[in-house]
Amino acid sequence: MHKVSEMSTENDPRLAIDFCGLRFSTPLVLLSGCVGFGDEYTRVRGFSNRDAGAVCLKGTTLEPRLGNPAHRVCETPDGMLNAIGLQNPGADRVVQDILPSLDFGETRFIANVSGSTVDEYYEVTRRFDDSPIDAIEINISCPNVKEGGVAFGNDIAMSARVVAACRKATRKPLITKLSPNQTDIAANARACLEAGSDAFSVINTLMGMAVDIESRTPIIGNNQGGLSGPAIKPIALLKVHQVYQVCRDHGIPVIGQGGIASADDALEFLIAGATAAGIGTALFYDPLILPKINGGICDYLNRHGLANVSQLTGSLRLHSQKAPACGC
Repeated sequence: MHKVSEMSTENDPRLAIDFCGLRFSTPLVLLSGCVGFGDEYTRVRGFSNRDAGAVCLKGTTLEPRLGNPAHRVCETPDGMLNAIGLQNPGADRVVQDILPSLDFGETRFIANVSGSTVDEYYEVTRRFDDSPIDAIEINISCPNVKEGGVAFGNDIAMSARVVAACRKATRKPLITKLSPNQTDIAANARACLEAGSDAFSVINTLMGMAVDIESRTPIIGNNQGGLSGPAIKPIALLKVHQVYQVCRDHGIPVIGQGGIASADDALEFLIAGATAAGIGTALFYDPLILPKINGGICDYLNRHGLANVSQLTGSLRLHSQKAPACGC
């Protein structure tokens, strides 16, 4: 049996949000790959999962994976590259051994499902459906081994196929994690919504590279990796706003993510259309950043006389003049 304690009541009630019928005590979500399987930062004095509305667990595949060769991480100006390679012990081990050790009274826990085929996505989702996990995030940025390695998330039809397969495997809320490495993220969101997605997380990392000029080789062992951190925030904000236009009339929530490192950053994402704000890379620099962001959001609510953080979602007021498509 998984451990259960009373849900945290320490956070300001104005921070509570409804996310796919689940109550999050704050709008902050710890992102997949940044907190292991939910216990990585609990060793840090002063850190508490209770400061987050939800924690996304590490990406999980059907069978165990060792991940990519070193180097896997490289710090860049205003960000970092990573190519971990979905190192994980496999779905059965996560469900049977790891989930029972989590305290589901601290916060909500979200599984992250990955795969190399549509069938693998289905099987991993099915295993999490029979578990205490609160929701399931689908990482559609994985390469499709049956289609020459093209990432599922970069093709609208393949994205929808993955979501539809996962939908058949569970009644739990499905959150589709959208890639920015595609032509039309709004069209992809629309297709995934029609296939059964209950929510979106926007955005996943941007692909990038760093070069060792002395050896003239890529620093990352996988040659390329995902860029995260403040460097990608302007791109992420625009993508969140574009996806929000698709979701708004359907009541579909969005977890906005990409370079959030302060309360002001989180507020920008909420105003642009996010229901929740994802925190990832910032944790590596400041493991105790969550209460600071929560406090900053409360200060903003006080200054603007708002009763709940949800009032900020999609409150962006665009300028009336229409900008050229090129953004010039």
